[in-house]
Amino acid sequence: MQLGMIGLGRMGANMTRRLLRRGHDLVVYDAVPAAAQALVDEGARRAATLEDLVAQLAPPRAIWLMVPAAIVASVVAKLAPLLQANDIVIDGGNSDYRDAIVRHRELAARAVHFVDVGTSGGVWGLENGYCLMIGGDSEPVQRLTPIFEALAPGSNDFSFDADAGSAARGYLHCGPAGAGHFVKMIHNGIEYGLMAAYAEGFNLLAHADRGEERQAHDAETAPLADPEAYRYRFDVAAIAEVWRHGSVVRSWLLDLTAAALRDDPRLDRYAGRVSDSGEGRWTLKAAIDLAVPMPTLASALFARFGSRGEDAYANKLLSAMREQFGGHAEKK
Repeated sequence: MQLGMIGLGRMGANMTRRLLRRGHDLVVYDAVPAAAQALVDEGARRAATLEDLVAQLAPPRAIWLMVPAAIVASVVAKLAPLLQANDIVIDGGNSDYRDAIVRHRELAARAVHFVDVGTSGGVWGLENGYCLMIGGDSEPVQRLTPIFEALAPGSNDFSFDADAGSAARGYLHCGPAGAGHFVKMIHNGIEYGLMAAYAEGFNLLAHADRGEERQAHDAETAPLADPEAYRYRFDVAAIAEVWRHGSVVRSWLLDLTAAALRDDPRLDRYAGRVSDSGEGRWTLKAAIDLAVPMPTLASALFARFGSRGEDAYANKLLSAMREQFGGHAEKK
């Protein structure tokens, strides 16, 4: 099948490669010409402009956007006047699902289809495939099936369930416009919580040798009644590895955690500033709108804010209050 790909960063470029390896015809465009040229060497056709990309695609066209959410609107605004009735625009990035609803409506006025695809797989997707969560009208989604089947992991694993349909192969039409990005939003919210749980657990393991140290030197906290209970010098990398084999907490995230700890057990090359790209915030907004409790995700998201120093003023004020009511001088 023929497909245009706009945006050739880590995800877009590897998705293009996976499609090329499975025999699809790709016309590619990126604001950085070198990114597109690298894929020409692997079999893609390069477009110099959006106009050129549209001209190289036979109608009805299918064009996949793999660009940051912040610029999807501007790219669609430039692309829409170039398209014809029955063309398809696919947004595979981490856009707000509400924006997908608006774009679907605006493009429908031009008789152009819009499909939102939440895409998960990261830098490993080239080899392992991508989990695809799809929103939009049935006809264009069905037309894109060869693309989804090529990008998805497929059914070559022990867990395949034929009754689950395409979901068991790694892609699913979740519902109308916005449904794909809504499901991906919740996926990423869950990811926040899982990451926080692993991080907190390993943090406690890393501190489990501080019983005697705290008893002797830490005047800021109450002394331990039983410092001998906290004298373990755990090999956290080895613990991550053993949990990968048979444990109920094993997961791909744990695999990646084990790899990170194996390479850098003390995590010396990380500052600990954790970004959030929006999906956690959008998930909490939906939870508030629908009065659905999500305390774990809320805690994980706020912890990311704290990692970037956004709690510094609050911590200073806590210290000031202790000094005011109890005369407790801040430890330097």
